Amino acid sequence: MTVRLATAATAVLAATASMAERSLEAVQFGVVDGEPVNLFTLTNARGAEVRITEYGGIVVSIRVPDRDGRLGHVALGYDRLDDYVADNPFFGTITGRYANRIAGGRFELDGETWQLAQNDGENALHGGIRGFDKVVWNGVATASGDGVAFTYVSPDGDEGYPGELTTTVTYTWTDDDALRIDYEARTDKPTVVNLTNHSYFNLADGGAGTVLDHHLTVNAARYTPADNESIPTGEIVPVAATPFDFRSSQTLGARIANDHPQLRASGGYDVNFVLDEADADMILAAVVYAPTTGRVMDVLTDQPGVQLYTGNHFDGRHVGIGGVRHFRHSGLCLETQHFPDSPNQPGFPSTVLRPGETYSTTTVYRFRTQSIAR
Repeated sequence: MTVRLATAATAVLAATASMAERSLEAVQFGVVDGEPVNLFTLTNARGAEVRITEYGGIVVSIRVPDRDGRLGHVALGYDRLDDYVADNPFFGTITGRYANRIAGGRFELDGETWQLAQNDGENALHGGIRGFDKVVWNGVATASGDGVAFTYVSPDGDEGYPGELTTTVTYTWTDDDALRIDYEARTDKPTVVNLTNHSYFNLADGGAGTVLDHHLTVNAARYTPADNESIPTGEIVPVAATPFDFRSSQTLGARIANDHPQLRASGGYDVNFVLDEADADMILAAVVYAPTTGRVMDVLTDQPGVQLYTGNHFDGRHVGIGGVRHFRHSGLCLETQHFPDSPNQPGFPSTVLRPGETYSTTTVYRFRTQSIAR
């Protein structure tokens, strides 16, 4: 194993060990508000690679093999830090303090009402105007050399949320091409927390085409219906006889044009699934398969929900890695999470975090291949 810590001008050999060709390198990616921002590259023994930056804790790129062993990009992102700062549709970000939406940008906790930044009409979305996706985290290589731990301290009142929240998100890249994400947070006042990663995946061509031919399975018999502003109604209903039934493998394109009101309002899939066996430590939440490349992505989590989003808003203005321009449905998100608007929905699992407690959750995106197209 080789660990290299570097600036833009110099690389310093920090550690060497073992027979594997695993490596970790950090270089300066750019500067935000006068603060240097590092980019970490994790390469495993198979040569597969993940790049993650301190700005937003963003997963900048993931390169894994196809069924013929050829490495290719499977996550949407940018080549330059400036592009993330200027206009990032949450490519690869750590999303919080509260991922997804909170209705009206407000919630009540212990008899007190908290008004949040409203950045999605009247609603709060993905942590607000300057959420966790737009701040510089402190990245430190893990002792094992196969990961990076990112820490950020969000002050009391940040974007309207109560309590100083100290968060560490650790990314680990394994030799079997699995990206493990461990989230941990503590607060000094009662607050609400819901963290996720907002990577867009395209297992065929990195977002040059669409994901409509991708096959998806979601281990969820229920979902949370939402209104025209993507705010849950509070119901939890069966997916049976709806276009949200992915209990058996279906292509994303098969029913995306269905006349269901929630699909019409979103221009595609933007739905929170209630995962089966959500009380288990880790479950297989979803499986994605791209028939053209044979790539498969398994999503494992201990969270009760996962949000499927199919890049419905892409219109060609985002020019990603290698000059690839992203259009509608060029990527899909599977955001493991607690449910949207949980602070206002007493029937949903609680997202309250109190002093002395530790918010702790894990999600794994595991990549593999299928040798024969279905």
